[in-house]
Amino acid sequence: MPNRLDSGILGTIGKTPLVQLERMFPRERSQFFAKIERFNPGGSIKDRSGLNMLLEALRDGQIVPGRSVVVESSSGNLAVGLAQICRYLGLRFICVVDAKTTEQNLAIMRAYGAEVEVVEERDPTTGEFLPVRLRRARELAASIPHGLWLNQYANPSNPKAHERTMQEIVEALDGRLDYLFCSVSTFGTLRGCADHLRKEGLRTKVVAVDAQGSAIFGHPPTRRLIPGHGASVVPALMDPAAVDEVVHVSDLDCVVACRRLVAREAILAGGSSGAAVAAVEHMLPRIPAGSVCALIFPDGGDRYLNTVYSDDWVYEHFGEVSHLWKD
Repeated sequence: MPNRLDSGILGTIGKTPLVQLERMFPRERSQFFAKIERFNPGGSIKDRSGLNMLLEALRDGQIVPGRSVVVESSSGNLAVGLAQICRYLGLRFICVVDAKTTEQNLAIMRAYGAEVEVVEERDPTTGEFLPVRLRRARELAASIPHGLWLNQYANPSNPKAHERTMQEIVEALDGRLDYLFCSVSTFGTLRGCADHLRKEGLRTKVVAVDAQGSAIFGHPPTRRLIPGHGASVVPALMDPAAVDEVVHVSDLDCVVACRRLVAREAILAGGSSGAAVAAVEHMLPRIPAGSVCALIFPDGGDRYLNTVYSDDWVYEHFGEVSHLWKD
């Protein structure tokens, strides 16, 4: 079984482009760059997390080829990434998703041969699917012979993958980076990026972009519309010391920023990418002129065509708001 980063399709994970946003903030004298993670083969930044968690488990003997069963809970992106990687590595993969997972993502997972279990009921305390998904993933891994729950919310191999993400950004900018804007969910991306910045001795200000209604920074959880942004539980990977500032953005903020992004930059980005753009907009009055800022765009907008980019969906949830993204 191949277990190298440069094996076949796995070798295309990472090394994603860093694109300057030239039109998003036209009156600003700072520079803004977006790390476009949709160019990973599975379509999102979660390819990095999934590959690193699997390879570390293989190296440690937690996964034995031909015997082990990989189990994970995911709202979509990690599920797709793991389905592809497990297919390449010849591993059986069972994914616990929920009723918000799109039919498109379900179809992609099944095309790769993943087994999918859909959680329909919400947690009675939080009103969210995540606690139920996590319990079910734990139960499955415990009940299946040689089952291993990767648990992206607590697995240290998740943030380790993103030390490389941050290294790519820093190298592309020749070490000059004043602000990093990163949306949070499992906390893997932000923590890994912050770890790399610390190791390099860089004084980059790390801005965590969280969702209104997310529990990550101590707020009571409420229902949210944008998957993969925020969380209804505090992830074990959460490290407040990794963060210099927190910006909470609403679901509507995400939608408006995504629509502005595609109108101004022709970048069709996902909801959490819109969240990062919205956070920049909130902070613009406090960003010194001449700053260099990087935003992580975790995935593309092709998985949000029936939500963020659907006029009917937007109208159903927010009313007539199209004037907010029209210049």
